[in-house]
Amino acid sequence: MDKFNIVIAEDDAVLREVYQKKFTLSGYDIRIAQNGEEAVALITQKAPDFAILDVHMPVLDGFGVLRKFPRASRSFPVIMLTNYDEESNKKLGNELGADDYFVKSEMTIKSLLTMVETLLKAKRMWST
Repeated sequence: MDKFNIVIAEDDAVLREVYQKKFTLSGYDIRIAQNGEEAVALITQKAPDFAILDVHMPVLDGFGVLRKFPRASRSFPVIMLTNYDEESNKKLGNELGADDYFVKSEMTIKSLLTMVETLLKAKRMWST
């Protein structure tokens, strides 16, 4: 079976490297974006199996990316990541069709990987 393709948009260079390393070691094909505009370009170029979007990024934030790929016309799940535990951000993420929402300080890479695996299994079941 082909590797799952994941787009990760994160403006923090250290976190980008950590995500890339961990997800690659777990058998995923990773494409990295430093901002929302790069994420849109990557997604437009080839729809991923999954997207992980940081909420606060330069040029275009994670919500801006979600607006360009509404849930009704999108073939992939999206997890939003943020440094801020703000209820208004969670609400907006849900309204825009995010599948899950993590506050970075409350998550581990392992919990993020588990969430991705769970959503990909569900996606695989629905598409068969």
